[in-house]
Amino acid sequence: MLHRFTTPAVAAAALLAVGFAQSSTPAQAQEGCDRSDFPESFTVGTASQGGTYFTYGSGWANMVAEELGLNAGGEVTGGPVQNLALVQTGDLEFGMTTMGPASLALAGESPLAPGLVHDQVRAIFPMYVTPFKIMTLASSGIDSIGSIPAGATIGVGPAGGTSDTYFPAMLELLGVEFDKQNGGASDLAGQLQDGLIDVFAFAGGVPISAFSQLEAQVDVNIFGFNEDEIAAVVEAFPVAPFDIPADTYTSTDADVPTVSMWNFAIGSADLPDCFVYHVVGTVMSNNDAMRQIHSAAAATLPENHTQNPLIPWHPGAVLWFEENGYDIDDGLEG
Repeated sequence: MLHRFTTPAVAAAALLAVGFAQSSTPAQAQEGCDRSDFPESFTVGTASQGGTYFTYGSGWANMVAEELGLNAGGEVTGGPVQNLALVQTGDLEFGMTTMGPASLALAGESPLAPGLVHDQVRAIFPMYVTPFKIMTLASSGIDSIGSIPAGATIGVGPAGGTSDTYFPAMLELLGVEFDKQNGGASDLAGQLQDGLIDVFAFAGGVPISAFSQLEAQVDVNIFGFNEDEIAAVVEAFPVAPFDIPADTYTSTDADVPTVSMWNFAIGSADLPDCFVYHVVGTVMSNNDAMRQIHSAAAATLPENHTQNPLIPWHPGAVLWFEENGYDIDDGLEG
């Protein structure tokens, strides 16, 4: 159950009144915060098992819960599109999303809830970049977009996830003829190994455990897009060029050129400002611990708040960032 904290303006004023403005460190500021309306527990919407979201989301939920003395955990979901909808309806306190699905949801164009403007979703903290990457069995001979044969079966992650929302459209743009298969990351890796699908196309923070586990068992190809393909995809979709470092996977001996989207943690607008302040402070002040959860968290840094151009910020998050010297765009203060 979500707990309300009057209005953002009143909440912000109350927090400032109890000493946030006078605090010089995050720890001192947290001491002055009223915890009386903290929830007893909370849940973070992630994605499928075997993907980065599940590992990362369950990890930060548990870390915050231990720090604040609460009960928490990650919940398997269909990924960003479903997380946005579940946070919007109040069924989940927190979730995680990429910017592409967020832009659709805020405009009322979510494929899961068409017409529903997601106006109760708030940004909490920056996570990491999600690269789009492809894995095939080396024995297939498929090692590039251009070598995918017509009629190939391509696994693109859970229905409604970032991969499912964008990878099929990208491949269609590039002239690939294929049959789509949905499923969790671990399931699709197993299907690739068993020859049930020809290509596994997935978007997630690297390394993806399902990729790493499969390449430890069989010879695979891991690739992205060539220069012309990147130019076409960047023009058509809300992505940017990105190179996956060569040492990310044992199967790659050079950087893998591709495209990527930024990920952000999100929460309900109804969450108490003080609670969100503590959540943000715990994650943003413990990058070493976050990197132990998943190496993608190397980018989970407060300065990357600027990578959010569209999701309104939760007032509790705004308080933490601005208190620690990071200016939030006035137009995004929720």
